[in-house]
Amino acid sequence: MAPSTTVADLPPSSTTDSFNSSAAAEENDIRPFFVLHKASSGSKSTATVKAKRRIESPSPKLAKRSEIESAGEEKGGQFFSTLRFKVFETVWSKIDNTIQGVLRDSNSKVFCGIHDWIWESFESIRSSEALSLSEAVRSYPVLSQPSSKQLFTALVLTRNLEMVDDLSTFEDLGSHLKSQGCHVAKLSSTDFSAKNGVGGCLRGLLRQFVMPTVDVADVTILASWYRESGNDKNPVVVIVDDTERCSGSVLSELILILSEWAVKVPVFIITGVSTAHDAPRKILSASALQRLCATRFTLSSPAERMDAVLEAVFLKPCSGFTVSHKVALCMRSYFLCQDGTLTSFVKTLKIACLQHFSLEPLSIMLEHFCQDNQLPGEGTALLTEATMKHAFDLPSVTRNKITRSTCEMLPQFLLDLQRMPNPWSIVVLCIYEAGKFDKLRLLDIFCETLDPEARYLKYFSPPAILNSQSNVSGRTSVIRRVLRKLRDLSPAQLSSLLKSWEKLTAEFSEINDKVMELHPFMRTVEAAGQRPGIPTSPKKHASRSHSKLEKELKAMTDKVSTVIEFMLREYMKPVETVPFHEILCFKNVDKLQSALLGDPRGRIQSDLLESHNILHCMCCSQRGTTLLPSMHDTSILYTLAQEHAEVINLHDWYQSFKTILSPRNSKAKTTLKSKKRKDRCEEPEAPAEASIQARFCRAVMELQIAGLIRMPSKRRPDFVQRVAFST
Repeated sequence: MAPSTTVADLPPSSTTDSFNSSAAAEENDIRPFFVLHKASSGSKSTATVKAKRRIESPSPKLAKRSEIESAGEEKGGQFFSTLRFKVFETVWSKIDNTIQGVLRDSNSKVFCGIHDWIWESFESIRSSEALSLSEAVRSYPVLSQPSSKQLFTALVLTRNLEMVDDLSTFEDLGSHLKSQGCHVAKLSSTDFSAKNGVGGCLRGLLRQFVMPTVDVADVTILASWYRESGNDKNPVVVIVDDTERCSGSVLSELILILSEWAVKVPVFIITGVSTAHDAPRKILSASALQRLCATRFTLSSPAERMDAVLEAVFLKPCSGFTVSHKVALCMRSYFLCQDGTLTSFVKTLKIACLQHFSLEPLSIMLEHFCQDNQLPGEGTALLTEATMKHAFDLPSVTRNKITRSTCEMLPQFLLDLQRMPNPWSIVVLCIYEAGKFDKLRLLDIFCETLDPEARYLKYFSPPAILNSQSNVSGRTSVIRRVLRKLRDLSPAQLSSLLKSWEKLTAEFSEINDKVMELHPFMRTVEAAGQRPGIPTSPKKHASRSHSKLEKELKAMTDKVSTVIEFMLREYMKPVETVPFHEILCFKNVDKLQSALLGDPRGRIQSDLLESHNILHCMCCSQRGTTLLPSMHDTSILYTLAQEHAEVINLHDWYQSFKTILSPRNSKAKTTLKSKKRKDRCEEPEAPAEASIQARFCRAVMELQIAGLIRMPSKRRPDFVQRVAFST
């Protein structure tokens, strides 16, 4: 971007202003995030310093607030924009750590099982036969048993349609085995290509085990490294993350080679399969399959991991951030459309969190929800007069007719907002425990319970369950399915449900008391089912006992339904019904959808037409609709293209572009300015014709690469065609 003025065009007061600007810039250098912002004038900074000096012995909270307010006024909201971004990093860091912890816990049992299997197999190999160094490096040592050619292989079923989630899983598995002393090498499906052959696989193993500079595919190097360096006390593990995408012939050849050295170098192969455990039968040759001694392991399904992440992030104390009903439905739809990958859901969640902090000024208060030792009310010290006014103008506040009589009301509302999710999340988890018997997912229950317009008493009262056929949002209600499933539960299932409810409601006495009242009825049902029969009339007594059990079971089901109705009526209050929920709840579903789907071509067009809003240069910020030579060539050319229809004449387009870069009266103005201002620098000369043509060609090429125009054809070589039109 060319400068708008030269040194010769500075006003007479430029010396004083530049001195004040440099002084203000030196003061702003104390805070690194002020460097890129426009420096304030000297008068404002002086007045601010005097105002601070007039305050005598303020309280720490008031002093901190006055400093933040003055900084926010000087920087025009830039301070709070930077603060919101820092709070976003804090909140997302806690969410991301929570998600990673959940994934580690879900895979820890399988990882420990694989580790135990490796060491048990390794000990059996070491006890069978011990080789000296000279025997180990021979090409083909004599094998005493046919089983010595067997390779211990772990078939890990991931049950994912896409490998994007499995990549991190196998990375964590490799790190876990390395921490336990194993020698681990990881090979991807690209290493098993027909182009590289088995030599590429061997070189990849040697570079990870021996040294990165090895360029020879020789198994004896691996055997020498394993025996000479004292590495024979630990097993060698080779991880293949996606077996089904590997070349079958290359993988089979590698298995045959490693099996010949199984006694000398005990290699354990871990293969990842996504469809079924017998997937290697369709890939490997018969001779390679005979060399494998396979053991099966199964990871948790994507839906199970999704439910665990959802429970940890939204239903348990985490960061305070949450989403609205419409946003949750959008995230659910995106999760299902992306083949159910957890990576897509985490990506959507991060975008929603970032959009919330960029749109909501009061989102800075979420930092105090992440800190258990601070009350949310302490965050009000960061609020200015403008943000306080914004807080009491929120739709949830005006809808509940809350007036700003005193600022002390806000901390109490924030404290209630922090405590609110606890009973609501307990009710959601109780419904989820009952929905497990009907194979319901927590994501579906979570989306439905967030609906602020749901009328649970009208739709889900026990008398209306049998004959109710209405739908919610065009589909059968999840909660109604839970209540209907209760009628089909056995006494053992009901007993298990009550035990899980008792654990979930242990810290909430109001619901726990209702659950404890069901235990006497449960004991009656169990006694009716275990009553001994009469020897003289077994059939008649069995029929009478069965009817007695059905009667007791129906009464028990009605009691459980009543407890669910009580929980829905008293504690099922979605976050969107609470005042000030906009502070922690993201609701703009349109922003989320546009960020997920994207519109790159439309974004390019708007950026080219309004480049001054992005570059923030002084020469173009006040131009209005006038095109200036200091603008970017591509932006000038695309703005000129708006004057044409679908077809643009290249000659006319070039002449308009040339007029912008070299105005006709530029020479006259240059002569007058050079005579009047001899002591100042001269203006830059107009560009030459060849330079203008080169810049024009480059700008046209950039528009073609961006997909906005189509180059001339043989039939019409003097015209280009517009492909996209700005709206």
